[in-house]
Amino acid sequence: MSTALEGIRILDLTRVLAGPYCSMILGDLGAEIIKVEAPGGSDETRTWGPPFKGNVSAYYLCANRNKKSLTVNLKTNEGKEIIEKLVQKSDVILNNFKTGTMERLGLGYDHLKELNPDLIYCSITGFGESGPYRHLPGYDFIIQAMSGLMSITGDEQSGPQKLGVAITDILTGLYACIGIQAALLERSLSGEGQKIDLSLYDSAVSALVNIGSNFLVTGNAPARLGNSHANIVPYQTFQSKDGEMVIAVGNDRQFTHLCHILGQPSLARDGRFSTNAQRVENRDELTKILQKLFLTKETAYWKEQCRQKQIPFGPIQSLEEVRKDPQLHARRMFISCPHPKEGQVEMIGSPLNLSRTPVALQHHPPEAGEHTEGILRDLGYDEKTIHQWRLQKKI
Repeated sequence: MSTALEGIRILDLTRVLAGPYCSMILGDLGAEIIKVEAPGGSDETRTWGPPFKGNVSAYYLCANRNKKSLTVNLKTNEGKEIIEKLVQKSDVILNNFKTGTMERLGLGYDHLKELNPDLIYCSITGFGESGPYRHLPGYDFIIQAMSGLMSITGDEQSGPQKLGVAITDILTGLYACIGIQAALLERSLSGEGQKIDLSLYDSAVSALVNIGSNFLVTGNAPARLGNSHANIVPYQTFQSKDGEMVIAVGNDRQFTHLCHILGQPSLARDGRFSTNAQRVENRDELTKILQKLFLTKETAYWKEQCRQKQIPFGPIQSLEEVRKDPQLHARRMFISCPHPKEGQVEMIGSPLNLSRTPVALQHHPPEAGEHTEGILRDLGYDEKTIHQWRLQKKI
């Protein structure tokens, strides 16, 4: 079977998470990804641990499958020459150096587009390549703090909280995928490449969605509601007799069904609760009533009752429970691939399901420089030159 991005070559100069996550998705879709690092490996996540699978960090494994690895010293003339040759044979170059670094290396967009006018050049930085913060370094935790995401996460007792994963890196990686594929589509019409300027800060602010819109409409700073929803009630966690669960009532019809399940049909007709707007206004009062009722039965009982009435319900699962979930196994969300040094490596799979051009696991997360010699031979360099450069630590 062919893949969706077969024939697309992406030169990936990124490290850590946002860029590597983007290129992994593109690699899952069939693009050829050449991961470029400094000699010895310069992606910091290679050493971020424990935990490790043998000598490979679990963090590195999460975002680097389906790639080839090239090591090259970009500060040397030889390193620059190698990148320039690859650019002429590539569709996309992706980097997440600080603003101005690529230009200092002699690999800025204006120079590279002269070598390949079709080139799509994607830059990922903390704050973007314009504006007063353009030269500041940006890490996910800092961006979560500055973007307002932490101010709306947690509750009034906990204070501001970050999300449990580096969500701004993930969002920026996804936006980079969208931008790159849009540019590839546009290039098929215009025949021209272009530059994409992405920042973690912009991506994080875009994720404020309805909470940001609430603020822009009212001017009122949002409260930290913990596991409750700003605009919908009941849409939150509840304690059952033996655990915790989430009930997500999205409309008045579902609320009526919930009241019948709870043995309190009159609640749906109560003037304080009959519409969502009234339930939001009387949130605390309704929550106390519902919580007392949910404590009378076990989670499994409420799960069955809610699913019979098609009321959105979910138990709060541990990662061990997630790992065993039959739905996820049916969807191939846990995959395994052979690693040349560490045996079978288990990874989270791709959520992309394309009927005619499915994603494929083609290569384990590579060792640093694993494909350097093959890539350089394809560029026309001879064995003597490659060997000499390796001794000189230029590759």
